[in-house]
Amino acid sequence: MTPHAADLQDRFALAQKMATEAGAVALAHFNARERLVIETKADPHDVVSIADREVEDLIRTRIAAAFPGDAILGEEYGVSSGTSEYTWVIDPIDGTSPFVNGMPTWCISIAALRGEEIAIGVIYVPCNDELYAAADGMGAALNGKTLKLDGSRTIRNAVTGIGANNHVTPATVASIVEKLLDAGGNFIRNGSGALMLAYVAAGRLVGYYEPYMHAWDCMAGYCLVKEAGGWHHPFPVKGDGLTKGSPVLAAATGAVNDLRAIAGL
Repeated sequence: MTPHAADLQDRFALAQKMATEAGAVALAHFNARERLVIETKADPHDVVSIADREVEDLIRTRIAAAFPGDAILGEEYGVSSGTSEYTWVIDPIDGTSPFVNGMPTWCISIAALRGEEIAIGVIYVPCNDELYAAADGMGAALNGKTLKLDGSRTIRNAVTGIGANNHVTPATVASIVEKLLDAGGNFIRNGSGALMLAYVAAGRLVGYYEPYMHAWDCMAGYCLVKEAGGWHHPFPVKGDGLTKGSPVLAAATGAVNDLRAIAGL
């Protein structure tokens, strides 16, 4: 094994270990959520709790101990610079609104970029004990079982995930839904973009589209979809692009053209 491959393997192993450890911490808070102090961010539906911050602290601490030269971008604490070619991109709890409202559709999302390429994607769903894991050239798996997408699935014989937030107008969301339904498709929204991207990689959804999403919400899912044989719209990572929002679209091959037309991408 080359040093380059060994570096990736070591970080991939750490990502999976961190995800399950962080998931246990988050699940303990979830099961005692009546004691959580909830704060709002940009709007009443954009919330954060001590659980989010504690989980991100844990992940940052583990990364700093194992790979002190790596940069880290996290939803709660922003960017810390590094000296290596790796940048970790983490969402401590994606789906905080479902989390604080007692729904199981939330997850821990951990990704790592090597240069400008997504090299690692790990998503852990504590309520279901599901670990989605992928690394560049190593494929994607769910709890150790290889994930491979079915190219015969389309928007008309499968379900598409749709995301929305305060960055997107209600009219825009309504237009997306209308176009998808007019094309013969159907949709769900479960409150976690990262989890719905994992569902695309697992073949549970045929695609996922959100007009505006941050890197910490989508990087791990993008890696999973790519390694499972799907396609994703590029996310801008050069310069300060990684810290800004972008349209996010990922799909199995049979749904790509339809969803790109619906999204205008």
